[in-house]
Amino acid sequence: MLAENRTEVTYRYERWRALSAGVIETAGTTFLMLIAVRWFQAGSLAKGLVAGGGSLGLICAPWVVSRVEAARWPVARAASRLAATSAVSFALMALIPLLPVFVVGAVFSMACFASAIPLMTQIYQENYPETERGVRFSRTVMIRIATAAAFGQCAGLALSDRTHFEFLGWGFTGRIEYFRGLLLVFAGAFAFASFCLARLPSRPLVASGSTHPFRALKYARDDRVFRQTLIAWMFLGFANLMMVPLRVEYLANPRYGVTLRGAALTAGTIALLTGVLPNLARLLLNPLWGWLFDRMNFFLLRITLNIGFVLGILSFFVSGSMAGLIAGAIFFGVSMAGGDVAWSLWVTKFAPPDRVADYMSVHTFFTGVRGVIAPLVAFHLVGGLSLPVMGWISAGLIVVGSLFLVPEIRSGRAARPAAALVEEVSE
Repeated sequence: MLAENRTEVTYRYERWRALSAGVIETAGTTFLMLIAVRWFQAGSLAKGLVAGGGSLGLICAPWVVSRVEAARWPVARAASRLAATSAVSFALMALIPLLPVFVVGAVFSMACFASAIPLMTQIYQENYPETERGVRFSRTVMIRIATAAAFGQCAGLALSDRTHFEFLGWGFTGRIEYFRGLLLVFAGAFAFASFCLARLPSRPLVASGSTHPFRALKYARDDRVFRQTLIAWMFLGFANLMMVPLRVEYLANPRYGVTLRGAALTAGTIALLTGVLPNLARLLLNPLWGWLFDRMNFFLLRITLNIGFVLGILSFFVSGSMAGLIAGAIFFGVSMAGGDVAWSLWVTKFAPPDRVADYMSVHTFFTGVRGVIAPLVAFHLVGGLSLPVMGWISAGLIVVGSLFLVPEIRSGRAARPAAALVEEVSE
């Protein structure tokens, strides 16, 4: 297939898949945790596991990449099968509404979905031109964000006990008991994602000559700039991943006393602050960040995003007001808009073209390590520390991570040709 045709086919199905991705995103950011807290009244361990399901998949990503390479599967077919597995898992969670099934199903399904990320990055590397990669990716993300915002609001209202609709004589009252229907919607979204992924043009991964399931980790050892960037990302990523699940905990748990006009926040209000407002901000700013990614020094871009995350965390958890919650949600969304592009595509500026999936799997591996540990640490720390103190700690970690990137701004690594990268890594 001609390169131009590959680009257009990929772009077309990725825009369709973005609809299902927006629905799925609300599961990980809001509704799985909300169901765990409000319906199952889960303990710290269960909540930590639910929050860390996707991170477990990121840890397994190097193994998944090595297995896909060994099986000689086209990468899109492998990603499609992983999405189909997640669809089956969510369907079982809806059919068997028990806490152990819910926790295991949430972890397994989100892990399968997350482990496909390096495969998708390889597809973007092969099918999107370098000068358009950030822009095309950001446009599909815009669809995902808009879908997530709209669906998050509707689903939040459907689970909110104070919601009541009347239309043409038909009435509907929201209640948390409808979570099983929501899980089936998530199952359908995964199934549609599987359909779209199966139609993306792709090829098997280039054999590396090694059968070790975690062979890709050698690139973190051999590539100094890549290693330095991973260390910086560990600090700032750990801070963010500690605070993201605590957003829902902070708003939904009565112990923190977050109220609106003296009453506990409804599921709809929680969804507004954790999903709708951040996603609207992401939607507006995503095209700008995609354009900047194609043109701006990567390290300077990453530091700029980090400043936004610091402002978002401090506004949300330290201000103690509804205005602060709204401002924090918006800052978080603006930074996430750039984070979507930077996190998903940055290895395409570093890795040899045939090794993009390997580099990305290393990045996702360390993201997964901190993603599993950070929520567990966060939920245990809040037993002895206030959330404002947690906010300041997280802000400090992000600043430390940013300092690691400052010396690399002049490295020029992002502009170096792939052939030079191959030579350096092989030395």
